[in-house]
Amino acid sequence: MAVRTLADIESLERTPLAERQLPPSTYAALQRCVLANGSAPALSFILDAKAYQRTHDWTYAELFADITRAANAFHQLGIGPRDVVAFLLPNLPETHFTIWGGEAAGIVLAINPLLEAAQIAELLRAADAKVVVTLAPTPGADLWQKLSSQLPALPCVEQVVWVGMQSYVGVVPGGVLRWMALRERHRHPGVRIHDLRTLMRKQPGDYLKSGRQIRADEPSSYFCTGGTTGLPKIAVRTHGSEVFNAWAMATNLQPRASGQVIFCGLPLFHVNGQLVTGLMPWTHGDRVVIGTPQGYRGEGVIGNFWALVEHFRVNFFSGVPTVYSALLQQPVEGRDLSSLQYALCGAAPMPVELFREFEALVGVRILEGYGLTEAACVSSVNPADGERRVGSIGLRLPYQRMRAVILDEEGQYQCDAEVDEVGVIVIQGPNVFAGYLEAVHNKGVWLAIGGQTWLNTGDLGRQDAQGYFWLTGRKKELIIRGGHNIDPKQIEEALQAHPAVALSAAVGCPDAHAGEVPVAYVQLNPGMHCTREELIAFAARTISERAALPKRIEILEALPVTPVGKIFKPALQQREITWVIQQESELAGISGVSIDMQQDSRRGLVAHIRAGDFRPRLEERLGKFTFPIEWVQ
Repeated sequence: MAVRTLADIESLERTPLAERQLPPSTYAALQRCVLANGSAPALSFILDAKAYQRTHDWTYAELFADITRAANAFHQLGIGPRDVVAFLLPNLPETHFTIWGGEAAGIVLAINPLLEAAQIAELLRAADAKVVVTLAPTPGADLWQKLSSQLPALPCVEQVVWVGMQSYVGVVPGGVLRWMALRERHRHPGVRIHDLRTLMRKQPGDYLKSGRQIRADEPSSYFCTGGTTGLPKIAVRTHGSEVFNAWAMATNLQPRASGQVIFCGLPLFHVNGQLVTGLMPWTHGDRVVIGTPQGYRGEGVIGNFWALVEHFRVNFFSGVPTVYSALLQQPVEGRDLSSLQYALCGAAPMPVELFREFEALVGVRILEGYGLTEAACVSSVNPADGERRVGSIGLRLPYQRMRAVILDEEGQYQCDAEVDEVGVIVIQGPNVFAGYLEAVHNKGVWLAIGGQTWLNTGDLGRQDAQGYFWLTGRKKELIIRGGHNIDPKQIEEALQAHPAVALSAAVGCPDAHAGEVPVAYVQLNPGMHCTREELIAFAARTISERAALPKRIEILEALPVTPVGKIFKPALQQREITWVIQQESELAGISGVSIDMQQDSRRGLVAHIRAGDFRPRLEERLGKFTFPIEWVQ
């Protein structure tokens, strides 16, 4: 049935979820779809966006056979249901073989390839990874170098599996890759290195050699979400949560026909890449097109995107605001984009002006949604066949409950928020994870409400009278840069180590392209002197995550604090919004602009701006940002 309103979702729920007979595991879910779509196209891989007509293709039967062979290969390497297979890979077909084959054999840990070597090692230790799958030595890629530099300090890693690019390149490049691999094997004689394709060729593709019967409550994957205690924060997810989320996402997007073409440009180490452009389409008979190993970051992908849509007849893609902003710069004239039905935007708020401009230019419906790793992927989305409320994160998924609640001073449930009253967003349902790997991270995560356990998302929002949710802030203080989560603690702890710094605080500064960029405020020790430039240079030496480097560092005489002495970050966020408005005013040649920041019970932090006759010019410039604005006469 079509989902247009909350009443439609509630109607779906009149059928008990158990009667839906969802498969117990991701492997079983894929297997069920193969039985109905064996010869249908399932996967196409594009190595070069400029030569997008050349693809490497799999039918459903071929894809599932390769996933099964990968599962059997990992089983042969000693991976059992509680053992961890980690992967450090770009977007490749083998990445999917590793994810879903790894979940059929054990537990899969996704690692961001952009992390520094020391961070990667820390995550592998925390997860006790037994096998690591990574890209074989390849020109222009440093994944093997990152991993190999850390292996002496990783006794948990028993074996390494390489994914080679030989099958995707010509004879000469393939020969170079084989030579590089041979050289690296000689350089690391003590490391047990295997080739994934070689392992898979020795395995059957029609059954699991382990004979494993996977339960819905068994762990399927580990995802890293950041941490503030010095320990990596790793979310433990289950087979049932992933299968349910894939089913519920597709249900909320009804009506939709099977056999759609889904473009994958987001990274496969991220939940959106894995579920929205992986498990969900592959449990509904769709075809996934992987757009180069680097996804949207790949050379020529953005520049050729509309040609890709036209050629493959793409029906759906998922992106973050920075992707939509970049696509707006690409001409659409002369391209047949009639196949496009809708696009999903999540991970970061989308500026209203960007939303409207994109839809007007391209003619595709954008569905804004909301989700988190701890709830598999998606928790709410605007209905594809109903009213899309710009700025809203949409309606909750069926069978997953979601509400805004008021907490007391101890962080415990006090009462439900009224309609349009801002509270903390909490969720409860089959997609919720099993908790964090380290028990210390579970403090404050769960709330007791009406005798049931709910997940405290840490996000602030409200629900309107029609059931649509609206985010108004993030209590957990993450900085989201182009869809990439940055924990402010790593910036603050790095700056705190400087001998001149007494206090530090990092917040997000609104950015027209990335949504937010990190900035830092510091208070110096009495009698100490230090310049912004010195602090920025110090941060560059001590912060390992490049995306977390502050774009600006401000030195204040005293950081704002609460009555009990805690740093009051809302005051710093107000400063940043004010700074952005002032910068945009100066760039537009506008003077005399008055700005008053106020906290609104429904919308969160609102900028009240008086610009007189210059309002139209400034309004156009500020439309690129997501913070709410009230114009004062």
